[in-house]
Amino acid sequence: MSSIRVINLGKAYKQYSSNLDRLLDWMLPNSPPRHKLKWALSNISFEVSPGESVGIVGANGAGKSTLLKIVTGTTRATTGTVEINGRVAALLELGTGFHPEFTGRQNVLMAGQLMGIDLDEIIALMPEIEAFAEIGGYLDQPLRTYSSGMQMRLAFSVATAKRPEILIVDEALSVGDAYFQHKSLDRIRQFRKEGTTLLIVSHDRYAIQSVCDRAILLSDGQLEWQGLAEEVMDYYHAMLAQRENQIIKHVRHADGRFETVSGTGEATVIDIALIDAEGHRTEVIEVGTEVTLAVKIAVKAPIQRLVMGYMIKDRLGQSVYGINTHRMDIPVIDAMPGEEITYRFAFPMNIGKGHYSISTSLSRYDSHLDMNYEWRDYGLIFHIINTKYADFVGCAWLEPKFSFERQAPALPSPE
Repeated sequence: MSSIRVINLGKAYKQYSSNLDRLLDWMLPNSPPRHKLKWALSNISFEVSPGESVGIVGANGAGKSTLLKIVTGTTRATTGTVEINGRVAALLELGTGFHPEFTGRQNVLMAGQLMGIDLDEIIALMPEIEAFAEIGGYLDQPLRTYSSGMQMRLAFSVATAKRPEILIVDEALSVGDAYFQHKSLDRIRQFRKEGTTLLIVSHDRYAIQSVCDRAILLSDGQLEWQGLAEEVMDYYHAMLAQRENQIIKHVRHADGRFETVSGTGEATVIDIALIDAEGHRTEVIEVGTEVTLAVKIAVKAPIQRLVMGYMIKDRLGQSVYGINTHRMDIPVIDAMPGEEITYRFAFPMNIGKGHYSISTSLSRYDSHLDMNYEWRDYGLIFHIINTKYADFVGCAWLEPKFSFERQAPALPSPE
């Protein structure tokens, strides 16, 4: 069974103050070292079980690409070991090894053999590769005539032409245009359904949450957090917004879920509820029902301009709808310590059945990246049921007004 096991992995690079020190270090190996070690990764351990999909996230320079290069064997680790069971296909730098003077078809034949696929099998797969890449007659033109997007299409197509036991992807989910991105993601999802073990690096929150079971967060070369994909992405989201004097809290509730709260603390949410037409709190709501989201906040310090926003997310953490009082042009001006402010947003719950969560944001302007007083994920969990309407598919209830017309067939004309 295909699996990955990383044990106490570390990678250090030598740093020299001058080229002379580099030369002397090489010529006099038994002398005291003239370099310092810069650790890109330190003490990384995790496992990816057979058929599991794991995402790796982190800011630029966190060590994500270095980790994948070590796992795939293109870079040697300084410490620790990597154990891999299964045939691996890696998408680290799409197009690596392609020759600009050869045609796309010739490059496919070479790249496939470098991946360990027999020539006869590559030839048999060529029609599928050509159809997936959708570059038309360019397949028989020199690669130097391709746009960068066309090169990425061809590289992704050949790299995924044969389902691997283990697929390792570094930012390849963002290849090409929007159409090809969706197409690539669908192929990766299909691999997952068929049992491929996935290890994926991406900055795309929704790609990670829709494809991955778990996620691993790297920070400055160390493993900061690992857990369910949505929980890790919420924590990472809070880290990206971090500013001086901000806090990040990761709280486990009695039901086992994690809630991430970050911000400077000048204002905080003290109560959040969905209220039905009778004025009762509810967490089970019928499709299309009118509800009011009531959010009470406490002001802890003087705030010149206060904006409150909320985001409804589905069970995968993907945004369904979000709005804030900046976009509605109704900010609170000059909020004072000790004040309590209750916001009420009334709307019909026109979303599909399933589990949802509400995140809240208290900020100065449109984004919590500018003066984040508080960002709170998983502020409220609720459930949508459907007992009144046809069993529709999707996350939005559009309530169609349906009609049709029938026209009788024309009678044959008398002779």
